[in-house]
Amino acid sequence: MINVFIGYDTKEKVAHSVLTHSILKHSTKPVAITPIYLENIKDDFIRERNALSSTEFSFSRFITPHLMNYQGWALFMDCDMLMKADINELWRLRDDRYAVQVCKHDYTPKSKVKFLNQKQTVYPKKNWSSFMLMNCKKCTALTPNYVNRASGLELHQFKWLESEKLIGDLPLEWNWLAGEYEYKEDVKNVHFTEGGPWFSAYEDVDYSNDWFNNYSQTTQTDME
Repeated sequence: MINVFIGYDTKEKVAHSVLTHSILKHSTKPVAITPIYLENIKDDFIRERNALSSTEFSFSRFITPHLMNYQGWALFMDCDMLMKADINELWRLRDDRYAVQVCKHDYTPKSKVKFLNQKQTVYPKKNWSSFMLMNCKKCTALTPNYVNRASGLELHQFKWLESEKLIGDLPLEWNWLAGEYEYKEDVKNVHFTEGGPWFSAYEDVDYSNDWFNNYSQTTQTDME
């Protein structure tokens, strides 16, 4: 079973649904998908949201190993993504030498604001934590108590690990930043990090046609 945890934001419900569909559509293995929805984790996650939290899952993502009882592997994904490949290809890249495997972006965002007029924060390792293949038995530092009190940079820059050698690489195609990276067809997973087609201001962003096709499939019924 491939365990996938998706950050859930009440302002981006449709993004979560379309991403879920795109994962299931391409997967050749059974997938268990769990939304990380604040209303469902109140017993463990009590951290208050601040002005720098652009989404409801900005910090709750780090509760994933706890939800897995610190056993096995899990993938965390932001909801503003679209899977274009078989997630089992990613699953085969798991390497027990590492605590996490991520796409190691090295870029400066082009815009100072992003969706819903939110400030675009810039920091080293930006977007590394948006797509994390997590070896949960090596992520025991991420207790609810730690996740609730640690600073944003401590969490997103993986300062909870004993060494950066525990951070493995994934090909950038698994977290391809739409609008930041040049368009190319053969990417594995698109990340609408600046804003996705479900927001009117971004309906023409790269890969928007792919997203709208998946949206149509997600909402298809026999009702006229």
